[in-house]
Amino acid sequence: MLDGDRLALARLITRVENRMPDVPDIMRAIHERTGGAYVLGITGPPGAGKSTLVDRVTSRLRAEPVPVGVIAVDPSSPFTGGAVLGDRIRMQAHTLDPDVFIRSMATRGSLGGLARATGDVIKLMDAFGFPWIIIETVGVGQTELDIIRQAMKAGLMEVADIFVVNKADRDGAHALMAELRFSVHLHYTSGGGTKDVDWEVPVLAAQAANDVGIDALLEQVRKHRSALEQAGALEKRRQARRRAELEALLVEEFSAQITARVQSDPALARTLEAVTAGALDSYSAVAQILAQTLKRP
Repeated sequence: MLDGDRLALARLITRVENRMPDVPDIMRAIHERTGGAYVLGITGPPGAGKSTLVDRVTSRLRAEPVPVGVIAVDPSSPFTGGAVLGDRIRMQAHTLDPDVFIRSMATRGSLGGLARATGDVIKLMDAFGFPWIIIETVGVGQTELDIIRQAMKAGLMEVADIFVVNKADRDGAHALMAELRFSVHLHYTSGGGTKDVDWEVPVLAAQAANDVGIDALLEQVRKHRSALEQAGALEKRRQARRRAELEALLVEEFSAQITARVQSDPALARTLEAVTAGALDSYSAVAQILAQTLKRP
């Protein structure tokens, strides 16, 4: 994979998705080759045209030319656990381009629209040598003006770096953009902007199906990256993500070890059975489990 074998990359991604036992060895082996990619995440409600937007952005980057990796996170199939849509019907214009790698991933019940293994897949693509990695996440919610209220409730005003109103030629698009711009500006002037960089979120119009507005979007993406780099915020965000990843892995590994020990440790099994039966509260059980496990090598 490190020598540019796309099939090897695909196979490693499959192992990471399936959480095979050798995943830690894989991630250790590629660690020194990561940190060079810029990751662009795109999300939105169903039917907003995210896939078409990703397709057009990919075309622009390839014209420069820049290799692009794409991760399309789809809803999980209730029968197989795999991605419902899959990469066969996505971005068909790029399927024969050796410098575009598209991978569909299933959320497999993960909250927030991202598969649990997405972070590791990003690292694999980064180590492979893609300078740009685009993530298209599962969208939720409603279209039209209701998205504004939902966005504010969901905290997207704090999360989103750029808003794009796609299908801007449709009725109601101008009203949607006006309300978005008002909300964004109010949020910015009231001190609710991004704390680590001075950035008022732009609201852009696009018609991805007609290839309109894509250049303006990429221009704002690059401006935002420049603002992050100049403020030193890009590296701080990456440091925060590394720490969050460590904490998540600690929780995952600890849970796995506890589950494994329950199979062979009668004391742990009795503690869990007591909680299940209602004879012991969960907080006391946690204290007992920690006392029983942390004292052991």
